Amino acid sequence: MKNTYVAIMAGGIGSRFWPESRINKPKQFLDILGTGESLIKMTFDRFAKVIPPENIMVVTNDQYVEQCKEHMPEMPHENIIAEPLRKNTAPCIAYVSYKLKEKNPYANLIVAPSDHLITKQDDFLKVVEEGIDFVSGGSSLLTLGIRPSRPDTGYGYIQYLESDSKDIPEAYRVKTFTEKPQLELAKQFVDSGDFLWNSGIFLWNVQTITESFRVHLPEIADLFEEAVGSYNTEAEKDIINRIYSQCPSVSIDYGIMEKASNVYVKPASFGWSDLGTWTSLWDMAERNENGNTIQGENIMSYDNKNTLIKAAGKRLVVVQGMEDCIIVDTDDSLLVCKANNEAKIKQINKDIKDQMDQKFL
Repeated sequence: MKNTYVAIMAGGIGSRFWPESRINKPKQFLDILGTGESLIKMTFDRFAKVIPPENIMVVTNDQYVEQCKEHMPEMPHENIIAEPLRKNTAPCIAYVSYKLKEKNPYANLIVAPSDHLITKQDDFLKVVEEGIDFVSGGSSLLTLGIRPSRPDTGYGYIQYLESDSKDIPEAYRVKTFTEKPQLELAKQFVDSGDFLWNSGIFLWNVQTITESFRVHLPEIADLFEEAVGSYNTEAEKDIINRIYSQCPSVSIDYGIMEKASNVYVKPASFGWSDLGTWTSLWDMAERNENGNTIQGENIMSYDNKNTLIKAAGKRLVVVQGMEDCIIVDTDDSLLVCKANNEAKIKQINKDIKDQMDQKFL
């Protein structure tokens, strides 16, 4: 794994995990699984098994730098890369790629979200090592695809060409990307056998990804190339502030992965969940004989079915007669919603921003 680096993306606010995830402390800094560790610390520890801490970076928003230091004390502070504005994943990846390229033009880079769950650690690291072998010194962009276990409408899908394998086991050229399909289409994807869930985990070398920005997102490439010579110096911060003020907001999937012809996917199974919603967390949790998951010390449950009840505070919470619901109670907010309507939580966040005190966000 020589010349291999990791960039953990940790700038999001986790709005779909409201009311636990807040702007001042989003879900990547929460012990959302009840393991005693935050999601970002679990991600760091996972990679630290094979990558030295000095080669692990985190890209986050300015306001989360101190929390990153607190949760990952083993990481050198200079490896915490602060974005002045949220501009989606393409500028985030461009920033870390150009900065790393100036430090080590031969670097291979793994880009991973900070808030995913991976239960089969050894299987994951084996796949990552094979992926690095694939992209090292080459000109391919590789993403990890998860073999789907159900027609889930909450994930993006990747279709691949099975006849077009390269040098490592099961690395195939990508045919199409599809964002979060309707249920019937998701069923067709799973039944076909040539679609995978998009994990959002990428592997490439810095030469390939920066060239991909130049070809497919030249407006972003031009901006970050202006900073060449200033990365890893005292001048970097001011230049990055100016760049981000001019940078378009675009995802790496839309901006590059869906357009490039050198994109490959490696199918894998390593106990992955993106933990994007309360339901995705609930799917990983234990349920009692009535289908309920109850997390918290002072909860009394009566006649409830298929309901998640989570209470972090010290006050007594009593729930009776609920079915197919998500109930999350914090010190200052209470969420009660139907599980099949949890997509509205994002709209709820917007409404709170428009109508309520911002302390609730």
